[in-house]
Amino acid sequence: MTKKSVKIFSSVRVQLVASVFVAIAPVLVLTYIVNQAWFWQFAPDWMRAYFVDVPWVSLTIGLLALMAAWFGGEHFILRQVQALSDAAKRLGTGDLSSRTGLRESSGELGQLAETFDGMAESLQQRVKELERANAEVEKLAAFAQLNPNPALEFAADGTLIYHNDAAQELALSVRKNHPREVLPSDVADIVIDCLKTRRSKLRLETQLEGRTFSWVFHPMVPSQVVHCYVQDTTEQLSLEAQLRQSQKMESIGQLAAGVAHDFNNMLTIIQGHSSSLLARRDLPESIGEPIQTVYFAAERAASLTRQLLMFSRKNVMQSRLLDLREIVGNLGKMLHRLIGENITLQFQPPATLPLVLGDSGMIEQVVMNLSVNARDAMPRGGTLAISLEPWTIDETFLNKHPDARLGKFVRLQVSDNGIGMETKTLAHIFEPFFTTKEIGKGTGLGLATVYGIVKQHDGWLEVTSEPGQGTTFDLFFPASQEIAAASVKVEIAPTTPVTGGTETILVVEDEPFLREMTREILESFGYRTLEAGSGKEALAVWSQHADEIDLVLTDMMMPEGVSGADLAEKLLAQKPGLKIIFTSGYTANEVSPKLLAKVHAQFLQKPYNHAELAKIIRDCLDKKATAGNEIATV
Repeated sequence: MTKKSVKIFSSVRVQLVASVFVAIAPVLVLTYIVNQAWFWQFAPDWMRAYFVDVPWVSLTIGLLALMAAWFGGEHFILRQVQALSDAAKRLGTGDLSSRTGLRESSGELGQLAETFDGMAESLQQRVKELERANAEVEKLAAFAQLNPNPALEFAADGTLIYHNDAAQELALSVRKNHPREVLPSDVADIVIDCLKTRRSKLRLETQLEGRTFSWVFHPMVPSQVVHCYVQDTTEQLSLEAQLRQSQKMESIGQLAAGVAHDFNNMLTIIQGHSSSLLARRDLPESIGEPIQTVYFAAERAASLTRQLLMFSRKNVMQSRLLDLREIVGNLGKMLHRLIGENITLQFQPPATLPLVLGDSGMIEQVVMNLSVNARDAMPRGGTLAISLEPWTIDETFLNKHPDARLGKFVRLQVSDNGIGMETKTLAHIFEPFFTTKEIGKGTGLGLATVYGIVKQHDGWLEVTSEPGQGTTFDLFFPASQEIAAASVKVEIAPTTPVTGGTETILVVEDEPFLREMTREILESFGYRTLEAGSGKEALAVWSQHADEIDLVLTDMMMPEGVSGADLAEKLLAQKPGLKIIFTSGYTANEVSPKLLAKVHAQFLQKPYNHAELAKIIRDCLDKKATAGNEIATV
C-alpha cells in the first residue's frame, strides 16, 4: 500500500502540481497578508498606494505559474522524453546495446523507459540467437554446398529445389548442363513414394554416357522434402569387376595346375612305356606304328599341359636379363611368315630400353601367341603393330589399374585393326579352352598361356577392344636396373647316344605305376634301383642303404608331410655329395632356381620319355658335386 501511494505521488501530474504550488506559495502568502486589516494599519503610505495602483498580485501569480509549468516540463518531462528519443534513434540505426539510462526513474516515464530498455535487451538477445542460428545454417549449407559428393533436394512433388556444386560438376562430366538432366526418369514417383512410406530408397543405379550412377533418396518428413545423394560408381564397379576377374583367373589357374599335374603323371607312363617299346629293334612293324601313334598323341597332350602350366604360372623359368628389342626383332622374319602377306607388320624399337629379367623362350611365346591372335582377327588383312617403351607407374595410374604397381616397367604393346571384341567376350578371353574360333582351329590356350607367362614374370596385362575397332594388348614387365651379362647357349646334339651305368638310384614317387615304369627304364639301362612311395619311406630306405645310393630321383609333391625338397635337405645333410634330380607334373613355388642351386639339384619336367630320363640321369652322375645346378633342357 505504501509503495502504491509513493508511486501515485511520484507521478508526473503530482510533480507538476507540486512545482506550481511551490512557485505560487509566496504569492499566496503575500496575498493573504495584504488582505489582512493589520497590514493596512501598520503599512507605510507609499506601500499602500503601490498595492492599490499596480495589480502585482495577479501578475505575479500568472508569471510564477508560467515559470513553474516551464520548469516542471523541462525538468520532469522533456529531459526524459529526449533520453527515450535518443535511445530509440540509436536502436533504429542498429545499435542493439542502446539503453535510456532512466530505469531508476519513477513514474510513467520511468515505466516507459524500463519497458523500452527491456524491449531493446530482448531484441538484442533475439538477434544474437538469430546470428548463432544463421551461423549454424551457413555451416550446414556450406557442408552441403562444398561437399565433394553430389547432393540434391527435392520438393514433395519431385521438383529439384537445390543442388550443390558437386552435382553440377557431375552433370557437366556427362555433357549435361544441369543436374536435372541426369536424374532418374521416375524421380518424381521415387520422391512421392519416399515421403508416403517414410522409407529411404537405396542403391538405385542408372547409366548415362557410359557412366554408372548410384542414387540414394532419404525422406525428410517434417519438412516434406527428400534429400538425394548420388555417386559415380563407374570406376569402382570397374575395379570390382577386375578384381573378380583376377580372382577367377587365379582359381582357374590353380585348377589347371592340378589337372596338369595329374595328367602329366599319366602321360609320363604313356610316353615312358611307348618310347621304351619304340626303342626295341625287334619290335614288329605292325605293332610299332600304333605305338608310335600313341607316343605322338602323348606328345601333343604334353604340349597342352605345358600351356596349362604356363597359364597357371607353375612352369620353371630360366631367367636372365633380356633386351626385349632383340627378342621382338629376332622374331621378325618368323612373324612375317606367320601372319601372311596381307598383313603389315610394324615394329620400330626405341633407341634405349631398360632390361627385363625373364625367360626368353616364354617372351617369344607371348609375342607369337598375340600375333596369331591378331592375324585371326584380320581375315581380310590389316596392320599388326608392336611397340616397346619404358613406362613409369604413378599413383594416378595405380588408382585406375588394380593389377598395377608403383615403379618402372617396360610396356610391350601389340595392337591390330581387326574385327575387335565385345565386352562379353573380353571377360573370358584369358580362360583356358575359351575360344571364338571354329572347332578344330584353336585350342583356347593361346591367350591363357600369355596371361600365365606375364603373371609368372611379375607383370600384368590389359586389353582394350571394341567391335570393328581392333584390339590392343598392353603387357607390363618390371624393368631392371642391372647390366646384362653375356649368356652362353648350351646345345645338345640330338644324335648323342644315350648311355646307362651301374650306379644305385633311389626312386621316390607316390604314383605306383609311374614308379614301376621309372624302375623298368632305369634297370633297362643297367642301373640298380631302390623304391619308395613317400618321403618318409625314402628316409627309411636311406637309413639302410645310405652308402650304396649314388643318386636320388624324387617327385616334388608327396604325401605324409615330407616333400621332395625336405627329403633332399635331410639326405644332403648326411651325404653332401649326393646327386639329386627333382621331377614333377607341375612346379609350384617351392621348385625355384634358388632351391635347385641350394641343393645342387637338376629338374626334369613331366612327362618325359625313356631317353630323356636316361640322359639326365647320366649327365647328373657324370657332373662333379661342385658343378652347381642346371635345369634340364632335354
